[in-house]
Amino acid sequence: MASSSIDASHWQQTAAAAAGAQDYPAPALYVVATPIGNLADLSLRGLHVLGLVDRVACEDSRVTGALLRRFGLDKPLLAVHQHNERQAAAAVLRHLAVGERVAYASDAGTPAISDPGAALVRAVSAAGMRVVPIPGPSSLTAALSVAGDAVASGFHFCGFAPSKGRARQQAWDAACADPAAQIWLEAPHRIAALAGEWAQRAPDRTVTLCRELTKQFESVVTLAAAQLPRWLDAEAQRSRGEFVLVLHALPARAAADADAGALRAASPLSPTQVLEVLLAELPLKQAAALAARISGAPRNALYELALKRRDTPEQR
Repeated sequence: MASSSIDASHWQQTAAAAAGAQDYPAPALYVVATPIGNLADLSLRGLHVLGLVDRVACEDSRVTGALLRRFGLDKPLLAVHQHNERQAAAAVLRHLAVGERVAYASDAGTPAISDPGAALVRAVSAAGMRVVPIPGPSSLTAALSVAGDAVASGFHFCGFAPSKGRARQQAWDAACADPAAQIWLEAPHRIAALAGEWAQRAPDRTVTLCRELTKQFESVVTLAAAQLPRWLDAEAQRSRGEFVLVLHALPARAAADADAGALRAASPLSPTQVLEVLLAELPLKQAAALAARISGAPRNALYELALKRRDTPEQR
């Protein structure tokens, strides 16, 4: 984060003026998104809540403590990270039980998505207490917003792939066969291997690579997967930092071809043959749904196939 001085009192007053009119119930757990690099991305509402709460549960007290000090805040900190989250949730619940407001912040970005926090949120919700989202920075949505993937009707957040072995290969098999847009995270020491796998498996697929989002050396590039290794190799700096990658959705025709491939591979019982038998006895929609349940093939693909067969002359 930037190291320039901040007029803490000014920003606390500004945050209170902008966000203070809203009701902030107690007790409640406030899930606060924090900057992923640029300190200015902390929202005024996030700053107001961090100043309002009785204590802050956090992934790393050093990181969150430094953030609070930058804005002139001093709060009791409670460590809640991936190694102690379930146990630490009990401590948070004790503070909530006496009427406190508690914030939770991961090291960077929105908690409980790729970072810790989900188990804590579940525990608080299960206890019947309020959980309040304080939205803000997220590397996922930042990357998707600059990908320009207009054909995507949705996306899959995949996180980090397994680091090695068969599990990693299976992850890439599934990713390159999936026609939907996907968001992946990757570490610098594995980015070259990822680029090589995608270039080999899906060379024509569009990829948006985001490196060091919101930081001084941020870079965003959109190119074909086949070009990824060459782009990384062009400058040593390009393989350093934190990476978020958007594997763009396949165009409609390619997606249809992928569905057809899934139809052929889904079941040794031949989904097409199952569909034909059921069409002779059942309405089209019901036949497609039942064929999908029997064979494991995609329901939508079977339905489209049934429509085509209904419209062919021999089926009239």
